[in-house]
Amino acid sequence: MVVVAILAAGRGTRMKSNLPKVLHSLGGRSLIERVIHSVKPLSPTRQMVIVGYQAQEVKAAMQPLPNVEFVEQAVQLGTGHAIQQLLPHLEGYTGDLLVLYGDVPLLRTETLKNLLQTHQEHQNAATILTAHLANPKGYGRVFCNSENIVQQIIEDRDCTPAQKENNRINAGIYCFRWQDLAKVLPHLQANNSQKEYYLTDAVSSLKPVMAVDLQDDQEILGINDRLQLATAYEILQKRVKEKWMSAGVTLIDPASITIDDTVEIQPDVIIEPQTHLRGDTVIHTGSRIGPGSFIENSQIGENVTVLYSVVKDSIVHTGTQVGPYAHLRGHAEVGVACRVGNFVELKNTKLGERTNVAHLSYLGDTTAGSRVNIGAGTITANYDGVKKHRTIIGNSTGTGSNSVLVAPLALGNNVYVAAGSTITEDVPDDCLVIARARQVVKPGWRKKSSQS
Repeated sequence: MVVVAILAAGRGTRMKSNLPKVLHSLGGRSLIERVIHSVKPLSPTRQMVIVGYQAQEVKAAMQPLPNVEFVEQAVQLGTGHAIQQLLPHLEGYTGDLLVLYGDVPLLRTETLKNLLQTHQEHQNAATILTAHLANPKGYGRVFCNSENIVQQIIEDRDCTPAQKENNRINAGIYCFRWQDLAKVLPHLQANNSQKEYYLTDAVSSLKPVMAVDLQDDQEILGINDRLQLATAYEILQKRVKEKWMSAGVTLIDPASITIDDTVEIQPDVIIEPQTHLRGDTVIHTGSRIGPGSFIENSQIGENVTVLYSVVKDSIVHTGTQVGPYAHLRGHAEVGVACRVGNFVELKNTKLGERTNVAHLSYLGDTTAGSRVNIGAGTITANYDGVKKHRTIIGNSTGTGSNSVLVAPLALGNNVYVAAGSTITEDVPDDCLVIARARQVVKPGWRKKSSQS
């Protein structure tokens, strides 16, 4: 039984932002969302976020997340003071407390599982995460016996030259037996230059305390400014790309590609340079994405090609070609074996199988059947100045170049719209429709000279 407490009350002044630090985005999720995501497999009894600075904004941003409670720290007086705020909320609780930070977003679930398992197997009063750093300057040093039982934690400024040779540092991530911690929390003292209550002082009052060494010290990177945010993104991208390449995905020039860790990619997908995959995107096997493409919150079927194009909030089915320079958005859905070609935009539009929109067209709020051919320069005029209206195009229908379909409008099956037509009325099946002014030729006409 474990309760997770996430400290998220700080202002984060070094970010130089009106946005609370923990709400800054890292690879498609906010910093604090990443922390919550990492503990989900632990099945915590409760998840308690300690908020302070811009608390209402933090709460609002996290509202969609299930089973998250908020505890107010109105005045921020240190980590010990933050955990003191839990005392009335955990009265009578007999399990463990895992303490994390909303601005430390790279901790792996496996690391937290190991910390918790070690804590529970050894029945420790506290278990702390530690790391061995090549340059530990500025960090508190942790001194342990041969069984990793903590003997002392000494701040860097208080270490002797010999003690500074110890490169095991306190990562600040703790697991406590709550009943033991609750006894010492009320007795913490702010006997320091910052006049704050430190959780490390509580650790020093508990026994036994065990250290668990971290294998990858990049996991404990804290985000305090934009430089550290960029560093964290580089670390995250390296993890994601290595994962997918190991799973059978080809990344051509990985350095120019970015992939959110919310994205799913199947084997035998090829990702070309300068391609960016975002959000809840799935790329199915055999597809080739890029170069120069951006895909967000979209489903890409098998053996699809997306070249120099943008696909957002849309679905592209098997065997379809998209691009170059196409834009799919607003819940577009493209059927099997279609072509959406050069400089085409689809918005809230559904295409049936084997339908082609090859050149220079805009289809907005349109449903087109199968084997439709949309001629170059065709647009659906969907907006009357007040409302959007839908255009329906039947199976095996075609439009000539520079056609305008003024919605609301329905074209039947096997209709052909003559080039240059503006269609404003419904058309039944099996018709040719022509709606353009008759050509007039005036022989011998020329513009008169202004001096004649």
